[in-house]
Amino acid sequence: MRPIDLARVHGLSTQAVRNYEDAGILPAADRTPHGYRVYTALHAGALRAFLALLPGHGHPTASAVMRAVNRGAADEAFRLIDESHAQLLEDRSTLRAVQSALQDLDPVETPQTGGVFIGTLAGLLGIRPATLRKWERAGLVRPRRDPRTGYRVYDGADVRDARMAGQLRRGGYPLERIAPLIEQVRTAGGPEPLEEALGEWSGRLSARGRAMLAGAAALDAHLGERERAHG
Repeated sequence: MRPIDLARVHGLSTQAVRNYEDAGILPAADRTPHGYRVYTALHAGALRAFLALLPGHGHPTASAVMRAVNRGAADEAFRLIDESHAQLLEDRSTLRAVQSALQDLDPVETPQTGGVFIGTLAGLLGIRPATLRKWERAGLVRPRRDPRTGYRVYDGADVRDARMAGQLRRGGYPLERIAPLIEQVRTAGGPEPLEEALGEWSGRLSARGRAMLAGAAALDAHLGERERAHG
């Protein structure tokens, strides 16, 4: 078949198909005496597999998988897919940790009007003041300073962030991974508005997982085509 025949089936331009071949995503095509590309069912299967892999794995991984398949390195393709699945599992774990941390948070209450000092908050959380100072350096909490004494003062939002940090630390999360999660809570204006975002996040992960299943099916079909074509 011609490039335009392959392109039309998937709503692509002929240039896109040629680019995929040049990038190694499609096997190299034979040429007519006049230099025109000639594609076969094997090329059509490779394109179907690549387009099916895209939604679940993204362009870089899908491209690398197909390049590995086309050079006969199936084990390398499987390794790349395994890494992508491992990343999805890690993303799910992070989502569950954030959901759990938010659910376990008590309503934000400060024992004193205007906030609490570091020793009081450390006592509430069962940690040392030094730990709170470390969390501050990592961006997990942002206490203000009392203008008269220079002491750190933690308001309601700081208490909430510290409690969330404590929950995630108990779950084994390192500080560098906790900081962006807490920033999401701040940006959302608190845990309650973040619940909708977490629901959307969960939906995206589920959609990605299902897309990976569709990609696996298309890739398996293409691998079968290659085996039959190469005897």
